[in-house]
Amino acid sequence: QVQLVVSGGGLVQAGGSLRLSCAASGNIFSIKGIKWYRQAPGKQRELVASVTSGGRTDYSGSVKGRFTISRDNAKNTVYLQMNSLKPEDTAVYYCGLTVQAMGVTQYVYGGQGTQVTVSS
Repeated sequence: QVQLVVSGGGLVQAGGSLRLSCAASGNIFSIKGIKWYRQAPGKQRELVASVTSGGRTDYSGSVKGRFTISRDNAKNTVYLQMNSLKPEDTAVYYCGLTVQAMGVTQYVYGGQGTQVTVSS
């Protein structure tokens, strides 16, 4: 069974940086696609960054130029580097991965998320 652990959140001042990690475990052959989401209190979940299985990277307009997705295939871990953070970036951040594991391609969602709080 593939499981994800999201970490790296915390409290940071506006203008600061954080790097979130999403580590996948469970006999994974490869990571095909990546999605980073966030959900602020009282708001709907928002897709902020993604990498498709074809390799295309997209960012929402609100984070473009400030956030960057990267990956370490050897560690089955993906990252979201967040720079120039703003108070409006405050949210719980989650990841979702499309992985190939045990001969099956599946989408796995990291449910517990990590809290990012940006103070002004």
